[in-house]
Amino acid sequence: MEFFPVFLDIKSKSCLVVGGGSVAARKVSLLRKAKGQVVVVSPQLCEEMQAWADKGEIEYLAREFEPADLDAKVMVIAATNVAAVNQQISELATARSLPVNVVDQPELCSFITPSMIDREPVQIAISTGGASPVLARQLRAKLESSIPGNYGRLAAIVEEYRDVVKERFANVELRRNFWESLLEGRFSELVLTGKEKAAHEELAKQLDEVSHQTEPKGEVYLVGAGPGDPDLLTFRALRLMQQADVVVYDRLVSKPILDMVRRDAEFIYAGKARADHAIPQEEINMLLARLAKQGKRVLRLKGGDPFIFGRGGEEIETLMEEGVAFQVVPGITAAAGCASYSGIPLTHRNYAQSVSFVTGHLKDGSTDLNWDMLAQPKQTVVFYMGLNGVKTICEQLIAHGRDANTPAALVEKGTTPEHKVHIGDLSTLPAMAESGDIKPPTLIIVGEVVELHEKLAWFEPSVSSN
Repeated sequence: MEFFPVFLDIKSKSCLVVGGGSVAARKVSLLRKAKGQVVVVSPQLCEEMQAWADKGEIEYLAREFEPADLDAKVMVIAATNVAAVNQQISELATARSLPVNVVDQPELCSFITPSMIDREPVQIAISTGGASPVLARQLRAKLESSIPGNYGRLAAIVEEYRDVVKERFANVELRRNFWESLLEGRFSELVLTGKEKAAHEELAKQLDEVSHQTEPKGEVYLVGAGPGDPDLLTFRALRLMQQADVVVYDRLVSKPILDMVRRDAEFIYAGKARADHAIPQEEINMLLARLAKQGKRVLRLKGGDPFIFGRGGEEIETLMEEGVAFQVVPGITAAAGCASYSGIPLTHRNYAQSVSFVTGHLKDGSTDLNWDMLAQPKQTVVFYMGLNGVKTICEQLIAHGRDANTPAALVEKGTTPEHKVHIGDLSTLPAMAESGDIKPPTLIIVGEVVELHEKLAWFEPSVSSN
């Protein structure tokens, strides 16, 4: 993060703008909207700023910039067409630890002015760190069309009731839960459609209905985070990720997805690697129940789908036994995501009429799978957690009748920017895995559909083929 986003209160405070052209006028307009007292230094003014000066709406000093102009200012914006003057202003302001913005020169700025959406008192700022103001404006245009104008009224009404709600709920979590429930329901819809009287009545009704509650109600959200790409999350998953008080997450949940969780939530790592479990599964089950009984909204965030080799069933069995409320949000399982991003259809009428998902995490190298079934032709078999057991998997499939030349793939870190596909067959896959260059998480796909990878690949940037 190149810049720390922050909103400054400049009401009735002196702000300096150096420059009198149209660019400077745009900055002055923003400062005036924020109720700052604007001082403009420039030998000349454009028509718009001259009109403001004539009305006494800005203070105008008709001359060149002087270092003393920085005295008693809370921020300065340099918008002249003289590079040396802009450089001088930046250096002097920096020496005073005074926030300074030099228009179109981010290297001389200690702050930048973002593209803004104003739904007073709601404000949304969009920045590209100076890399592309045009892109920031395009993002703003997209958001402008999707955020109703009445969002400002929504915030204003909520502000009216803040003290009332605070008195009603001494518990901070109860207050937060109340507001989140209110703002997701009928109340918001009434405000956004202009029915403010009915909205006030709905708010009062909601307050009466929950006034007897003295403790927050805990719940567990069992959410599938998908195979890695945050764009594959469901809308419901995103909503619950923003509500959670505490997050219990697995090793396979990518950092970009964790970054989308509510920032003030508590994070608990419960990942599992081969022979290395941060928290044993039985303890995870009880941890979820215990946290929920404390009144917390617990996000159990799992890579892929919770019910496909994710032990989600074991966890909700415990929650049911403990009387804890929960809900399950499916996710895109690794087989579907990794295969799709690799251009490998799991079924195809010319190659495979069925698909099997199998755990390849073989305990102590055991071979207790139904190899006769898995070795049948005209099917696709996907092995999860099979990288360390790939030699056994390939040997057993061949031993039970699958042709050694059957196409196979290792999909490494699927759907992420590090996504790689390694193409081989049952005879060559073990050597590829033993090379040491392939790291988990890696999925194994076996079947004739792998042949389609070269033709249908659309996502991953580089391919290792043998």
